Amino acid sequence: MEAELEHQEGLNNRRTFLKLLAATPLFATLGTRRAAAAVAATTARAAKAAGFRRSYTDNIYTRLGVQPVINGLGTYTYVGGTLQLPEALRAYEEAAHYFVDMFELQVAAGAHLAKISGAEDGMVTDGAAAAISCATAGCIAGSDPNNILKLPDTTGMKNEVVLMGGRSAFDDCISLCGAKLVVAHTVQDLPGALTPQTAMIYTDWQEYDRVSSILKISKPAGVPLLVDAADGLPPFEKFSHYSKLGVDLYDFSGGKGLCGPQASGVLLGRKDLITAAKYNSDPWEGGICRPMKFGKEEIMALLAAIDWWTHADLAALNKEWRGRVERIAKMVETVPGVTTSIAIPAESNCYPTLTVNWDEQKFGLTVAQCAQQLYEGKPRIQVGGTTESEGVRGRVGRPAPRPGAPPRHRQLQITSMTLQPGEDLIVGHRLRQILNDARKRAS
Repeated sequence: MEAELEHQEGLNNRRTFLKLLAATPLFATLGTRRAAAAVAATTARAAKAAGFRRSYTDNIYTRLGVQPVINGLGTYTYVGGTLQLPEALRAYEEAAHYFVDMFELQVAAGAHLAKISGAEDGMVTDGAAAAISCATAGCIAGSDPNNILKLPDTTGMKNEVVLMGGRSAFDDCISLCGAKLVVAHTVQDLPGALTPQTAMIYTDWQEYDRVSSILKISKPAGVPLLVDAADGLPPFEKFSHYSKLGVDLYDFSGGKGLCGPQASGVLLGRKDLITAAKYNSDPWEGGICRPMKFGKEEIMALLAAIDWWTHADLAALNKEWRGRVERIAKMVETVPGVTTSIAIPAESNCYPTLTVNWDEQKFGLTVAQCAQQLYEGKPRIQVGGTTESEGVRGRVGRPAPRPGAPPRHRQLQITSMTLQPGEDLIVGHRLRQILNDARKRAS
């Protein structure tokens, strides 16, 4: 038995040595000024083009007293969504120098979106959440000015919206239009949830098979389906595939995977429903979604971002993104007891994502504590896998788990897409340092 333990210890030491050897070039880069130079050079291109110097310690936010973060969490709204493509920034800048008829611009933008997506029409909205509200208002009030002015009073209108799968943090976008929410937990529950008062079906299910199963019921019933795919891009094929399936309405965020303005989104679908959604929204006065205002700059910047994605090489992007988290993995795996894996989530936030595992008890360090240390360092680093909720409940205190619910196994996760070139070295070094220090203290 003793001989087996010695043999196993020898193997572990050998594995650690080989991992250290593989990570040596990364440590060598960190050990010189080349690391800072690499980060500065690779992340400063857009800044240089815009006429400013990129710095973690001296920038437009720090001068206001706000510390920017290195974003390993992903395209979440509460960390600013995404960074815009250079093409989007240039379009935003050019559009800001002109006045334009906003009604005409929405029509032209819709035609452009329809051409790319294959949908009958489209519109730019003030984010994907606004797209949900615009779609709901359009399905309830239609294009009738009298109905539009009455919302959220839905007297005399179809006002029920079926939520597939249950309640969500975004169903207030539906109820604020005066809709009555009806829950259908499964596709089997859907027929019983439909009534003559049903105005729309909503789902954030993005899988094609599940969407198709809903359509088999909604189409014969004559009830429009809205698919909320806010975080569904990339892959860009979804931009057109939902129209091919016959989905009545679907939306995407412009400030996530599309890398357009954070305050932008897109709603696509049937022409009559998109027209109704436009009448209930900006720039039309009197519509319930009028406060969800967008600018001509957001429209043109988002269209520029979408145009860029029509010819983008996703395989090359995934290779670049994967390389970033692979470098982090090489560094942290030099800590004995730490393992990693990399995968691309199937439904949403579809970017190479690194999961880092260790025994919290043996290390004396929880995932939440590790994430907190990363966030409290300089520069701040934000990672995923530790947040119960980014909503109001998450701010006032996490809700208690359901009775009998199994304990959640938390894993520290790092999303590659929102890391800027060179930041992977900073993240890998800091994370390795935290884990290694914890292991040494525990031993």
